[in-house]
Amino acid sequence: MIQLDAPDQLRQIDREGMIDRIAELPRQCLDAWNIAQKVTLPADYSVVDGVVVLGMGGSAIGGDLVRTLIADELKVPMQVVRDYDLPAFVGPNTLVVASSYSGSTEETITAFNGAIARKSKVLAITTGGKIKDMAQRMSFPLVVFDYKAQPRAALGFSFVLLLGVLQKLGLVSEVRGLDEAVQVMERSRARMEPAQPAASNPAKQMAQRIHGRLPIVYGGGLLSEVARRWKGQMNENSKAWSYFEVMPELNHNAVVGYEFPKDLASKLVVIFLDSNLIHPRTRLRYRITQDILTKRGVSFEVVEAEGTSPLAQMMSSIYVGDYVSYYLAILNRVDPTPVDVISYLKQELARA
Repeated sequence: MIQLDAPDQLRQIDREGMIDRIAELPRQCLDAWNIAQKVTLPADYSVVDGVVVLGMGGSAIGGDLVRTLIADELKVPMQVVRDYDLPAFVGPNTLVVASSYSGSTEETITAFNGAIARKSKVLAITTGGKIKDMAQRMSFPLVVFDYKAQPRAALGFSFVLLLGVLQKLGLVSEVRGLDEAVQVMERSRARMEPAQPAASNPAKQMAQRIHGRLPIVYGGGLLSEVARRWKGQMNENSKAWSYFEVMPELNHNAVVGYEFPKDLASKLVVIFLDSNLIHPRTRLRYRITQDILTKRGVSFEVVEAEGTSPLAQMMSSIYVGDYVSYYLAILNRVDPTPVDVISYLKQELARA
């Protein structure tokens, strides 16, 4: 049996050191902010009719988090495109940000070329690859960072760099809460790191309760895209099935589906991401939905966001999910870092 309090077992399974990348997230955020402050952008990039972020997987989630965080402030529409094709509205006055950790993501490169053809105001956030080469060759604004990890483990860069760029352009006002977010994550890390025994480690405890079940993550308001992040981390780190749903929309469909199959209830666990900044009526829906799940025999967990600012609450909730997905990987006896199936997909696509 796997013992989460046995350092030797953790190291044997986590051969590529994903736990170190998780621990570095607070530092990533600060490093990304410092990079963003040094970026020089064309003056006309501040006058746009929309913002589109191109990306996939771990490179796209930063765009979703930014969009959610600044939804009540950004005066133009913002959309994240996870595909080859651009929406029809993208044109010369649209800011198009290609966010690709590797710079070689097939879908993002295709959409980036489409934005160039439409003469959009394009810029790139990447570590290198073809997207970096394209931006340099065509003299487009380029934000480069250097961090060796899987894309999902570089969230501090994909999220905070984009946030910093939008502030630089004046599309959002001064970013607040970054220092608090870092402090909250550092305090949280002390409770969830491997050296903290399971008896007092909330991330280890939750992973043990989730293990062997199918986790479905519910989030609302500023935590709606954090739920997506949890789902992705369980897929990629834990190599496990997982899904996410958004409040209050799920109250208009998903709750009706709790009934069948009858024998599935004991195999499910719903994780509610909660925050005192979520609309009070949505939080009421959380409580009623939990009552419905209890009546159906489905267990649930509640994760309370920490901090006072929206940014701190988002990052604190993300951080819990990162650690839970890590310990779930250990319980599943899989190295959290490799994504062999994705590598296989890319190889097969390259042959076509």
